[in-house]
Amino acid sequence: MSTLKESYERDGFVLVPNLISPNQLSELRAACARVVKKTRRGDWPHRRVVGKQFPPYGDTNPDSWGVQHVMHPALDEPAFVRWYTSDAVVDVVEQLLECEEGALQMELFNLLINPERHSFALRWHRDDIKETATTEEETEALGKWHYGVQWNTALYEDSCLFVVPGSHKVPRTPEQRALSETPEAPKNPLDMPGAIQVTLQPGETVFYNSNILHCATYDARAQRATLHPCMGDAVHGGMVRARNILQHGIVDWVVSDAFKKTLTTERANKMRERLLEMARMADEKGVDVGYSLDG
Repeated sequence: MSTLKESYERDGFVLVPNLISPNQLSELRAACARVVKKTRRGDWPHRRVVGKQFPPYGDTNPDSWGVQHVMHPALDEPAFVRWYTSDAVVDVVEQLLECEEGALQMELFNLLINPERHSFALRWHRDDIKETATTEEETEALGKWHYGVQWNTALYEDSCLFVVPGSHKVPRTPEQRALSETPEAPKNPLDMPGAIQVTLQPGETVFYNSNILHCATYDARAQRATLHPCMGDAVHGGMVRARNILQHGIVDWVVSDAFKKTLTTERANKMRERLLEMARMADEKGVDVGYSLDG
């Protein structure tokens, strides 16, 4: 087991530097600036709306805290696909998931940004376990969530994320449950027992189990452009990740010939095929995808 994997298994997250070269940093910053501009002026509808934490995000607030689907062919930003499927990224994901490249499944790639008008915060949550889950339900769900990894790669300094190390393995304590069952964002995230703040320097990445107990703060005064993708193990994951991934409507455009034409490597094409196969299986089995969380 690699040192990265050991840390990830123990804590539920791990920091990795240098997944972006200096040239890539400039390229990705420029691509992000363009998609953020399109989103803020209303030319890109797929966004995370201030006041709404989870999908469906709707369009009730003009202010945004995230941009969805940055690999979408309509955005015409090939730097995102190149980086997502790069050796640097894939090598780390293979270590953390302990799988071969032939198992990797293309999933989500979004962008986290600072709101323009109002600071915003997310409540404490696990991405695919409702806050109302009983201890038994939580324990069962945590035992299944081993076949995908999510990460944040900062293009500018980023101190938004808070996590509770080790909480990807155990259900909440009564104190943690009380602070995570409320629909309100925490006034001070460090009031959560065991919580720490994760600070990323430009080019640094935190990989994490998305069912770790976590929350985030979004400061309108601090520039943020943080790449926010995930990737899965299609061989072992089965339908476990279907709801968490398909709820965002990714298949609507990944299935298109326009997107397929943007993929210039066999690796990228195979990853796309595995995502579409998961969607096909979910449809065949009559899986009600629905939404993981409300709010």
